[in-house]
Amino acid sequence: MAARAGLPVGIDEALGTDLARCALTVARRFAAGATMWCLAPAWPEHARHLAVEFVHPVIVGTRALPAVSVEGADPVSDLRPLARSGDLLVALGPALGGGVNAALRRAQAWGLTTVWIGSGPPADPGAADHVLWLDDPAGPAPHDGRIVLLYHVLWELTHVCFEHPGLLTAPADECTDDGSCLGEVVSAPSESDAVVRTARGAETIDTTLVGPRRSGDLVLIHAGAAIAVLEGADA
Repeated sequence: MAARAGLPVGIDEALGTDLARCALTVARRFAAGATMWCLAPAWPEHARHLAVEFVHPVIVGTRALPAVSVEGADPVSDLRPLARSGDLLVALGPALGGGVNAALRRAQAWGLTTVWIGSGPPADPGAADHVLWLDDPAGPAPHDGRIVLLYHVLWELTHVCFEHPGLLTAPADECTDDGSCLGEVVSAPSESDAVVRTARGAETIDTTLVGPRRSGDLVLIHAGAAIAVLEGADA
């Protein structure tokens, strides 16, 4: 699809809409005190560049926003003690490796909003809360300017949202429509209950349906009870 008048070259109307929606979410999170955590094992230079974009206010009068590039071999272990409910997790790359996938899966339990910026064959739209994607079967080179353009525009649109404070007050969704949410087990005082970390904070749940759990297990919670184990602590 050709770029619509008013949109940067390389960004069509559909991607422009995705960027605008993502920027509003990002602005709301930052307005509430979020930190952005950037992961890009295949493209570490992009994770650093993205973090710098948000931290360094190159336009006079814009805000410096907290952003950190996470580059350890085990992003789940790196992020678990650092990320807080309400933070942002942005993954960049043509494909998501095991460590990044694991971090994205656990992000909901930690209360993080997730964004995936990438390119190549069509991405799974359910891999993150917001997917900003260059649909290019060949996949551009790591230093293709279109990837940089995506997060530059995201940064600029985030600051546009800050110019309209009335947009920044909507609460973030923490559970699905049926009231279920994810939790990561922190401890298991007994065989029938566990203390879990969720987007709402720490809570004690019943684990009778799924059996005894271990610290690090990722579970689906409904009505105060674990109803499925999505991932074991060793995954």
